[in-house]
This record gives sequence, structure tokens and C-alpha cells, in this order.
Amino acid sequence: MKLASYDNGTRDGQLMLVSRDLSKAVAVPAIAHTMQQLLDSWALLYPQLQELYDALNEGLIENSLDFDESQCHSPLPRAYQWADGSAYVNHVELVRQARGAQMPETFWHDPLVYQGGSDCFIQPKADIPLASEEWGIDFESEIAVITDDVPMGVGAQDADKHIKLLMLVNDVSLRNLIPGELAKGFGFYQAKPSSSFSPVAITPDELGDKWQDSKVHLPLMTHLNDALFGQPNAGVDMTFNFSQLVSHVAKTRPLGAGAIVGSGTISNYDRSAGSSCLAEKRMLEVIADGKASTAFMQFGDRVKIEMLDEQGQSIFGAIDQKVVQYQG
Repeated sequence: MKLASYDNGTRDGQLMLVSRDLSKAVAVPAIAHTMQQLLDSWALLYPQLQELYDALNEGLIENSLDFDESQCHSPLPRAYQWADGSAYVNHVELVRQARGAQMPETFWHDPLVYQGGSDCFIQPKADIPLASEEWGIDFESEIAVITDDVPMGVGAQDADKHIKLLMLVNDVSLRNLIPGELAKGFGFYQAKPSSSFSPVAITPDELGDKWQDSKVHLPLMTHLNDALFGQPNAGVDMTFNFSQLVSHVAKTRPLGAGAIVGSGTISNYDRSAGSSCLAEKRMLEVIADGKASTAFMQFGDRVKIEMLDEQGQSIFGAIDQKVVQYQG
């Protein structure tokens, strides 16, 4: 099943059922007005939506509309929880290597997670407003899952059943603000402005055999100013799968329905696939040449993040955003 939230002027948007090929959409107010309402009662409402979804894909719903990604907010325009991991540990290792820091062995056994701001996500086609280019503006191309209610202490073997939807992510990072914040020993805050998510969220079954071992086994493409920047495979070199990440986040507290858990920057050891953030490319340049030659994003730069199936069809729609100067 594929779902979206149209921007209808309200905080939480209008839940839309979207056809598999992203061509048609229909509102479903008789079942749920918002994505959060659906997630709050997933077991009850999902079977009703499945019948409509089948009919939509068969062209049997007369009041369906042409699906318009530009009308979409993030699938959850705001969320009770946004916890982003760093599941591709080779990415962490690379960043630390470039600055001559040893990586603790525990990083391979215990996930890194930070809690991001979830009260105001940026729409997938909207500009990213930031006040200064000096902050080191970067994109991070990722995948995230949305859960139903997850009990505290859930094991990784049981966490998979709580994963209801998948999305793409642009986890915007301000690299030049990160060192000062981490030096305080209390984590990110100002260095992590609002994130963005793909126009469409999908149930894992939409991926068929590309969803295995709680991982998405497809390349995630990032274009910077219309040039391909990277397309690493999200299922390769993922040290912690999504079940392990959800279990980790729920170790000491339950997660409410609508919790979002991210993978962190997609990264492969095979560097020929390119990177999913500017910081990684810069670190590779430091290791090879002693200095970084790739600049961080400037005002007017555009990033596009998308995943295609084996037939070349967009699965989630595209995050397509320009960085602009915030005017206050």
C-alpha cells in the first residue's frame, strides 16, 4: 500500500491513498482523515484501506485524482518521535578516520541514535530555509520506518512486526555546527534543523523480495544540481537492520504509534557507488589528498533523493529541494 498526506492547510494534512504507479490518489475520510489517525488504529483500519487500494490499482474508483507530488507534505507532517540512527557503521568509521580518531569497538555492536526535532518537517518539494552558508549545509539521504505502538524492551526478533511504513529521508545537517555541539557532550541540537521525508510512504510488502532481513535492498539515488552524486545500495553494509534499530530505541521506553526511526546516511564500502552526503565525499578527499575539495551546499543548490524499482519506476516519489536564505 502507498499513502501520502496532501497539504490542505491543516497541521496534519489530508490522508491520501496512492496507486502503486503513483498515477492516482483518493482521499479516504470515511476511514481516516490523517496518517496519524490511521497509525493509531492500524489493525482496525488497514484491512479497510487494502480493499480500496486494490480497487484504486484496478482503476475502479471513479472519484480518484491524478496524484500530484507537489501537493504533498511529509507523510507525517509532524510526529511524536523522530529518532535517527547511524546503521552504516563504515560511514562513521570513515568520518573518524579522516580526523585521526579511533572508533570504539562498541560501535559495531550498539547502534548510535540521536533524537531529532519532529514538530515541523519540511515538505518534500519545499525550499530548505537556512540563515547562513557558513554553517556547512549538507544533505543526508536515508530511509526511515514508521511504527505502530512498540512496547518497551521489545526484542529485535519481534520488532519487525511493528514496522508499518517506509519513507525516504533528507536529514539536513549543518556540519560546521556539529563539532562545537558534540564537544559539550550532550549531542546535536542546532546542527540538526528540520528534516524532510518522501511524498509517499509505503508498506514493506510493496518492495517484494527487496525487503529482506528488515532491510531495503535497492540503491538510493541522490542528485546534486541535476548531477548524480551517489547511488549506494541500502541493503549492503547496513550493520544494524531496522528491527535492531527499533529494538534499540525502545529499550528503556515504549514508542507511540507514528514513531519514525531512521537508518542514518546510506553508505557502501564500494565507493564506486558514490555517497549519500557531502561530508562522506569530503572525508574521502581528506584521506586521499589531505584536504577536502568538495564544498558544502550554497544558496540555490538543489538536492533530489529518489529510489527506483527494477523497472525504473519511482517507489516513494522524490524529495526535491533547493537551499535558500532564511529571511526571518
